[in-house]
Amino acid sequence: MLKIGVIGYGYWGTNIVRNFHRCAGSRVEMVCDTRPKMLERLAQSYPDIKTSTDCMDAIYSTDIDAIAVVTPVWTHYELAKKALMNGKHVFVEKPFTCNVAQADELIELAEAMHLEIMVDHTFLYTGAVRKIRQFIDNGTLGKLYYYDSTRVNLGLFQHDINVLWDLAPHDLSIMDYLIDGKPEAISATGQKHLNGHEDVAYLTVYFSNKVIAHINVNWLSPVKIRTTLIGGENKMLVWNDLEVDEKIRVYDKGVHIQNSSAVYDLLVSYRSGDMWAPQVDRTEALDEEIAHFVDCVCNGKRPQTDGHSGRRVIQMLEAASRSLLNRGEAVYL
Repeated sequence: MLKIGVIGYGYWGTNIVRNFHRCAGSRVEMVCDTRPKMLERLAQSYPDIKTSTDCMDAIYSTDIDAIAVVTPVWTHYELAKKALMNGKHVFVEKPFTCNVAQADELIELAEAMHLEIMVDHTFLYTGAVRKIRQFIDNGTLGKLYYYDSTRVNLGLFQHDINVLWDLAPHDLSIMDYLIDGKPEAISATGQKHLNGHEDVAYLTVYFSNKVIAHINVNWLSPVKIRTTLIGGENKMLVWNDLEVDEKIRVYDKGVHIQNSSAVYDLLVSYRSGDMWAPQVDRTEALDEEIAHFVDCVCNGKRPQTDGHSGRRVIQMLEAASRSLLNRGEAVYL
């Protein structure tokens, strides 16, 4: 039985505690939060879980095997480092760290201590993303052309990071999983309106295999949209994460271009076939993710979203931040 200490009992921390608590291979031993009111709320639902306003109580505890860090990003590095130095495996909320240097240090420390780091890139454990990966692997989509995502809503405003660092890690981790090419350059533009951080941003990623990805993230949208378009040579796909029944729709549509005898003439043919909605596993992604973490720690496996996965996302976010400062100038990785 893996004994878990959770640091942070805010919006996402409540979900982390719930899933670790009900996982067959783990038990939440302690929850730490600096806000006594949040711990009082926890005690009403989980009276058997120990609580503390000092996170070091969990980190130093000999009764705890792993620490889940569910706190603001600027605290991730210090908390994860202290946990690792005290022999604890680490599960850390996205984004992994504030910069690549911090990520590298944590990865090296975990390897030296023979401990696991897992970054909470939840979407990689959804039935939808796994189904898309299946379509890529079996050739259904064919050669990929583009990835286009709109991830917008009204809030939730963050006070320590901009909208890119808040919402873009979802798509960057998904692209890291789905697109086989390596990101070569990144361009980002955005604007600050309310609290000193960019609340609207646009990010473009150029991959080595000629795939181009575009992400629109926004805290100032009147509607919530979670839609991704993936274009392939054979078929095209629309993933609407807000849909209940048909999250993925695959379209047998495409374009074929053939040169004619004249140099400047092109023969263009359009294909418009059927649309179909494949069945997608509806198991809660966080439930799958938590079970995967427990299995990896208990059986010596490497997590799918390990520290290296988290580092690759941080590298892209750092490049995006530099591009933002220069109004979209391409930053090469």
